Amino acid sequence: MLFSELGLGPDVLRAIEDKGYTQPTPIQEQAIPWVLQGRDVLGCAQTGTGKTASFTLPMISILASGRARARMPRSLILEPTRELAAQVAESFETYGKHHKLSMALLIGGETFTEQVKRLDRGVDVLIATPGRLIDLFERGNIMLNDIKVFVIDEADRMLDMGFIPDIERIVSKLPKQRQTLFFSATMPPEIRRLADAFLSNPKEVTVAPPASPSETVTQAMVLVHEDDKRKALRHLLRTEDVKNAFIFCNRKRDVAILQKSLESHGFNAGALHGDMVQSKRTETLEAFKKGEITLLVCSDVAARGLDVQGLSHVFNFDVPISAEDYVHRIGRTGRAGRMGRAFTLASPLDGKQVSAIGRLIKREIPLIAIDGLESAEFLSEDEARRGRSRGRAKDKERGDRAPRERAERPEREDRAPREERQAREERQPREERPSRDERPVRDDRQPREERQPRESLAAAESRRQEPRRDRDRDRDRRRRRDEDEDDTPVIGFGDHMPAFMLRSARRPAPIEPAEQSSQEG
Repeated sequence: MLFSELGLGPDVLRAIEDKGYTQPTPIQEQAIPWVLQGRDVLGCAQTGTGKTASFTLPMISILASGRARARMPRSLILEPTRELAAQVAESFETYGKHHKLSMALLIGGETFTEQVKRLDRGVDVLIATPGRLIDLFERGNIMLNDIKVFVIDEADRMLDMGFIPDIERIVSKLPKQRQTLFFSATMPPEIRRLADAFLSNPKEVTVAPPASPSETVTQAMVLVHEDDKRKALRHLLRTEDVKNAFIFCNRKRDVAILQKSLESHGFNAGALHGDMVQSKRTETLEAFKKGEITLLVCSDVAARGLDVQGLSHVFNFDVPISAEDYVHRIGRTGRAGRMGRAFTLASPLDGKQVSAIGRLIKREIPLIAIDGLESAEFLSEDEARRGRSRGRAKDKERGDRAPRERAERPEREDRAPREERQAREERQPREERPSRDERPVRDDRQPREERQPRESLAAAESRRQEPRRDRDRDRDRRRRRDEDEDDTPVIGFGDHMPAFMLRSARRPAPIEPAEQSSQEG
């Protein structure tokens, strides 16, 4: 089947031809017609099969007619990581170059100002990570009541990263009448439950068994002791025809350690993990895609959806904790029909994780040996548990040893000179000290002042009692004065009240002059 038979618009087909594509992948062939019909779609396909184009191509055709309003996007795509969101944005720019659709990318690590300005101008396609979208929604910078198409990409990764509560909150703000597209590489029960809650009578599209690796990837495993893993990795990098490669570690701190180790041995390596600032992450990834960096040591932030053209190798320096992550990691190579190679470095403690991977992919990973390195064997589950406990104890002891050694070092340094001094004094005879009478008398001493004789205890006690006697005398004087005042009669008017005090407070009326003269006569 050709892209021209799927019902896409002429401008979209022209952009596809510019990229050199003529035939769709299985997931694109089955999903695009249902999306163009407005149906909800539940897509499940292994990584590297073209899931991104299966919803971006029909969305461009659907949104070609219409216009967005300020702060009210017409479509929303949720991605678990910033790198995936940026990759989807590139896909829209590539396939929508013959349209005038506006697009905004809302991810963390960037300022709010530019993102708010884009929203104010109106957005047809909004691509966001859940955290940044909720931040802008709570600030009142975006409204979600005009969403026509809603896409949840890499839903199983959303589950692993703990974004499901945020997604449920976002869905509660969306209009009921919408088209929902739900894509995931695996379909665990939790994802199935979410799909049933978010989708309405969906059309399910499954093009490959869930979590199955691509047949274009050649897999191999090296089983060595933990201390030999770096040597094994360097041997593989030198003997394999490595054009570019992802090297995955389970812990972020190991990413930086391994990257520095590779650089010290002459390899062109970079680092990528979630604790890096967004500008540095973008710069490192772009340098890797341009070929300026050959080896990219990374955490699982690069395991999902990143499309690097022509990635030749993938190395698992650590066996992934989750078996599904193994499929996603090795899926970075062998894409678009190309051949790829994936190597996993396992230690004797990784038997449980390797068994889980074998059960998931329904086959065992072939073991290979490296010349000059001793091959190891997997430990039993109990032995591995004890070994991991000892490893954690060693890590804790290694972390606590430095401050303890710093605290103990001064004591040891002080002890050594003291012991040497004691030994030196024992070897040498002690010189005779001069007697007390033979010691020289210092003439520069000042004569002591003669001390006053100490007063007797009785005199000191009497002097200490003087303030108390004064207080007692003042208290007795106040008591006598109060008693005398009680016997003194109160002087007052008695029965002879002055007449002016008996007058009424009312002002008397004025007297006429004639009456006044008669009264005087």
